[in-house]
Amino acid sequence: MQTQFQFPGARLTMSLSLRPFLALVLSGWLVAVAPGLTAGEETPPMPLAIHGALVYPVSGAPIRDGLVLVRDGKITYVGPAAGRMYTADHRVLRAAVVTPGLVDARGTVGVSGMLNQPQDQEQVERSAPLQPELRAIDAYNAKDELVAYVRARGVTTIHTGHGPGALVTGQTLVVKLLGRGSDADVLVPAAMIATTLGGDATTQEKGKSPGTPAKAVAMLRAELIKARDYADKRAKAADDKKPARDLRLEALARALDGSQPLLVSVDRSRDILAALRVAKEFNLKIVLEGCADAPDVLGEIKASGFPVILHPTMARSNQTRENLSMETAGRLKAAGIPFAIESGYESYVPKTRIVLFEAAVAAANGLGREAALAAITLDAARLLGVADRVGSLEVGKDGDVALYDGDPFEYTTRCVGVAINGQLFPAETAAP
Repeated sequence: MQTQFQFPGARLTMSLSLRPFLALVLSGWLVAVAPGLTAGEETPPMPLAIHGALVYPVSGAPIRDGLVLVRDGKITYVGPAAGRMYTADHRVLRAAVVTPGLVDARGTVGVSGMLNQPQDQEQVERSAPLQPELRAIDAYNAKDELVAYVRARGVTTIHTGHGPGALVTGQTLVVKLLGRGSDADVLVPAAMIATTLGGDATTQEKGKSPGTPAKAVAMLRAELIKARDYADKRAKAADDKKPARDLRLEALARALDGSQPLLVSVDRSRDILAALRVAKEFNLKIVLEGCADAPDVLGEIKASGFPVILHPTMARSNQTRENLSMETAGRLKAAGIPFAIESGYESYVPKTRIVLFEAAVAAANGLGREAALAAITLDAARLLGVADRVGSLEVGKDGDVALYDGDPFEYTTRCVGVAINGQLFPAETAAP
């Protein structure tokens, strides 16, 4: 019998030959892991030998009785444990299930904090509707408790920064959750420019713009035209006659030349189509985010070639997301549209969702287990342009690994250890 997992709500099932092995894991091996994990390993970290009753590389087939070796922060071996020797300096860890460190395709962790209080909510600067010049790397707090909270549940990389809440809120970054600092932990310092059409982009305050979806699109178009003219003038003018630098227009000029995509938060079908229309007009690279109404415009999204960072599966189905469906991930997959699943942002405590749980529900609602795991690992890494380093367990990639005491998509399963660049961090039970 092949080892397999059931959907959420059912415990891990296994072949009879594997039961004694997992019984040993759960009764003794995991107990030995957690006490040895610390939040600040030596540099370089100790080599790791991670045994898993099941190892999910994501880039290949699952491995029963698998082994992952990590040295100097990089993966040096992934495969069967049987007959594979390693040196005595490796720290040995054992778990029921081993996966790549999870990749959260979009959140605001480190910019929005744990407390749900004004002093740690910095994901939106509300003094103006368009502020593309704001950089997440200048706002990211690697020491926030929420970073450790998410990391302890298996997330090792996150695309975070300025969130929805205004027309253009600023830039995002892709960062490892090492907790050292934005400069030390960053993978992509200026990843995308966060934009919203519809919903949070509009304001109900009298006399404030944009007050309607059409006004929001018009304002964005006008600013892109200014940025295009600005870039043209600076490119053509002599050095002593170039226009003065304008940080806002410089940022949008990067969107125009394709070096920094627009991350467009849209949920209603009209706003999705508006985003595609603007992208075509200005030859932009965009990533669609949210997309509650995606099933209504699958053909248009597919034809555009743009990827989707899908709203959390269990997001609240109200306001612009009133048509939300837990089956949307499966429909995107069936349509052949590249996508990943996000934690997103919602104003509740703790101030983030966990992508593992969102993927679990998507798996049970038409997406399937393998695709769901990929949506929070390798597919997310590909969408963010960091798949050469993270997202799968492959030789040469970063030593980012998550260890679990059972089926990761089962709610009673615990994350019992996390490694980032080969550095070990506390298990979920030891986290805030």
